[in-house]
Amino acid sequence: MTTLLIVEDDLSLNKGIALTLSRSGFIIKQAYDIATAEAIMASSRINLLILDINLPDGSGLDFCESIRMVSKVPIIFLTANDLEPDIVTGFELGGDDYITKPFSLMVLRARVLAVLRRTAPGNEEQITMGPLSFDFGKLQYYKHNQPLSLSRTEQKLLKVLVANPGNILTREQLINRIWSEDADFVDENALTVAIKRLRSKIEDDPSSPQYIKTIYGLGYMWMKGQTPG
Repeated sequence: MTTLLIVEDDLSLNKGIALTLSRSGFIIKQAYDIATAEAIMASSRINLLILDINLPDGSGLDFCESIRMVSKVPIIFLTANDLEPDIVTGFELGGDDYITKPFSLMVLRARVLAVLRRTAPGNEEQITMGPLSFDFGKLQYYKHNQPLSLSRTEQKLLKVLVANPGNILTREQLINRIWSEDADFVDENALTVAIKRLRSKIEDDPSSPQYIKTIYGLGYMWMKGQTPG
């Protein structure tokens, strides 16, 4: 079952949110301050956090920042602060959505469902392996915590490879997936060039790749960081 934690000091609003979301089959836990929320998160597995920013014992923004040091749990901010700098700060600190008061409870429910779909395990949007970290949803890619600059073609190629670990993807399959409608007009050399450029950015030694292995005569395989055999 999916468990949601509502951290909101307005008792009536907290209860209204809990009632609306419980009707959708979620397990609901409630907190009215950060201290209680911390205790609940330490003792329970929370799948999504609905977090007010102005709380009696501190800032929800600071709480979010501390959570992001140890967890990727989805966070939806609730706040009366509708100024653009406040919204930007919420996203920069790791929030997944930002809803300003007043709001419709049914809209909140829809936003909760959307965030849960986007962050569900297995959707391969966020992947970390060794020194590599990829967030395909936010189009952010890192190696040793340093950002990687990937072209649109390289991003598509990386996503297809990572989504099929241990499986051989033929050159034809990759060309069709990456260039889709234009695949019939793409020179096969374009794939070779894209593979070479991607390796140069993610591999420590592109001549002996750990991640993108060439399967001669067939295509390529994502090795999940194993030493190629």
